[in-house]
Amino acid sequence: MHETDLHEPRRARRLPALRISSWSRDRAGTGSRPESHHSTSELTIASYNIHKAVGRDHRFAPDRIVEVLKQIDADIVALQEADQRFGARAGLLDLGLLHRKTGLRPVMIETRWQGHGWHGNVVLFRNGRVTASRQLVLPGVEPRGALIIDLSMGAADVRIVAAHLGLLRRSRSKQVEALVNAAKPTDGRPVFLMGDLNEWRLGKKSTLHGLAPKFGPLHAAIPSFPARFPLWALDRIVGYPAETIVRVELHDTPLARIASDHLPIKAIVTPSIGTRQAH
Repeated sequence: MHETDLHEPRRARRLPALRISSWSRDRAGTGSRPESHHSTSELTIASYNIHKAVGRDHRFAPDRIVEVLKQIDADIVALQEADQRFGARAGLLDLGLLHRKTGLRPVMIETRWQGHGWHGNVVLFRNGRVTASRQLVLPGVEPRGALIIDLSMGAADVRIVAAHLGLLRRSRSKQVEALVNAAKPTDGRPVFLMGDLNEWRLGKKSTLHGLAPKFGPLHAAIPSFPARFPLWALDRIVGYPAETIVRVELHDTPLARIASDHLPIKAIVTPSIGTRQAH
């Protein structure tokens, strides 16, 4: 979402300012910064709306996005707005530089456009392999889509659902329903849904309530927008089962605050929990 794209600014401004920057299953709701180290049974996943690589200073600077991704140091990343919106919809990042700096590479998909992904959504990963991919057209007034990607990450098999939901409430409700219907795998692997979900409401009034009870934790809402002073938790990472999400935190650095109008969020997840529960 762009800073000028809030169609309901009056309603949004009535919400109290949320100032938490992290959530953990052990200490839910704390603002403490989690440790960066995690066990070999865990993965770091992240979501980042890169605003077409145009920063808050109005400069097109894709190299800054690469540097932020290097800072995040995630195993899997979902990007939004990574392609041009019109014309050939060309990708905006230097994928060679990205791989050299971070080890990340995109999931390649078949499309008639020249972009990195699908409707601006790109899934990046490292030290794994793609076992299946699917492009989903989401319902609604605006052209929106999602990627459903199955990855084998060493000993962990996961499904990533990467999406950028619409600005209209009615469209988001339909899009959430479509994602839930399409996301569940047949082999019991855990699912991680992440992206710019464009929903600032919390609780039952939120269109994300349609993710319950399958996905969670829905209350782990970390404000990520606007980057200069994050007030709204538009960017989300949720898991199915919810217990696979160990921590969620904001990636808030001086570079991240200027590189895009959104701040990235990242999560520590334990795929093995989801596999055990499924069986």
